[in-house]
Amino acid sequence: MAQVLEFKLPDLGEGLTEAEIVRWLVEVGDVVAIDQPVVEVETAKAMVEVPCPYGGVVTARFGEEGTELPVGAPLITVAVGERPASGADDAASEGSGNVLVGYGTSEAPARRRRVRQERPVSGASAAAGPTGASAAAGPTGAAAAPVHARAEGSAAAGATQAGEPSARVNGQAIGLGADDGPIPVISPLVRRLARQNGLDLRELTGSGPDGLILRSDVEYALRASVQGATRATGAPAAEPHPRVPQAPSQALASRSSAPAAPGEIRTPLKGIRGAVADKLARSRREIPDATCWVDADATELMRARAAMNAAGGPKISLLALLARICTAALTRFPELNSTVDAEAREVVRFDHVHLGFAAQTDRGLVVPVVRDAHARDAESLTAEFARLTEAGRTGTLTPGELTGGTFTLNNYGVFGVDGSTPIINHPEAAMLGVGRIVPKPWVHEGELAVRQVVQLSLTFDHRVCDGGVAGGFLRYVADCVEQPAVLLRTL
Repeated sequence: MAQVLEFKLPDLGEGLTEAEIVRWLVEVGDVVAIDQPVVEVETAKAMVEVPCPYGGVVTARFGEEGTELPVGAPLITVAVGERPASGADDAASEGSGNVLVGYGTSEAPARRRRVRQERPVSGASAAAGPTGASAAAGPTGAAAAPVHARAEGSAAAGATQAGEPSARVNGQAIGLGADDGPIPVISPLVRRLARQNGLDLRELTGSGPDGLILRSDVEYALRASVQGATRATGAPAAEPHPRVPQAPSQALASRSSAPAAPGEIRTPLKGIRGAVADKLARSRREIPDATCWVDADATELMRARAAMNAAGGPKISLLALLARICTAALTRFPELNSTVDAEAREVVRFDHVHLGFAAQTDRGLVVPVVRDAHARDAESLTAEFARLTEAGRTGTLTPGELTGGTFTLNNYGVFGVDGSTPIINHPEAAMLGVGRIVPKPWVHEGELAVRQVVQLSLTFDHRVCDGGVAGGFLRYVADCVEQPAVLLRTL
């Protein structure tokens, strides 16, 4: 007898809480193998193909293409252990465990059945059938609402062996409050945000799976507090919460723009555009930044690059040479290769350089990260820049390739502009901006000449250093641009 298993949208990592369905890779009735990709989704960071941990026959899909689903909402249901009409071999009934960050299927089948039989949130009636799977309404299953497992245990039953109270939501440990039992919060960032603003998390009703309190819940409560409103547990809000759990078919509509007035065109801030907006706003809000800049004669740098490329072998990009200069400068001025832990009031300095670089794509601005850039030569940097840039253009960058940077290089000269005041890529401490290289009048060796001139700008977090360090870094970069032989000291 077949067992129907429900596969939910897994945790995609890096604090992502939702994803948009871009393209279904399977149809209802298709036979899928374990770990076969079943849907392509777009997060705020990248396009991701989501593999299904079960093998069997697809019995329902949840959400049309273009629908935005929260983490934990059902994606598909799969009948496992049933022989398809085609006569194929029985599908495996065990999950592979190889899904995505924070999500696994290697738990015992009995536990999976127990979780599936839990009551749905919002008081919806339990799904019929011995397996507890949601009933499918037509090929897309649009009428079925997400079913989430409730938090297991209580303040008494959830105590760990070490005596520390705990509970679990979707397989992840959550902390228990000292007074009224569990506070369903997984993210330490959410806790910190609430603590910094004096907000009691026990007063919130979470909008995530099983009542999980998300960052949006805290931000919503803070906005309501500023407006003089009080949002108590269980009380109806004055306006709809942006992340109230809904059926997948309603998710996109509920997050759409307000009605546009005549002459207006409204575009939702979501996906990459929304993530960029949030990150830039946070950078401006939290980082006391300052900018310094200098003009530099890049004639010798351009000649050095031409000589390298004339010598044969792979071509060296200008961006790679600038990156090599950056890593050398960060060795001399490591204060700028750091971040600020505001809660601990500490500057955290890194002994490695994971270099981000801004890349404009059809999907928006992305900042891929070159790992261990300090250990790479110009040829290796060129190849990695090319690989990541192409992945950015095709939308195949992984979340891991878009996070973890310690310093960012921004070549906005490709847009034909001379200068800019970059916004720091939070939570980093600095960004170097490079303008276009153009012929300009320049005093060279005491005489007026036409030289290749570039403007360099450095935006830095004034908490990690003062102007002397920032100016020293920028001056060293400019010296290397003007006299590339300076770099020989660090080779």
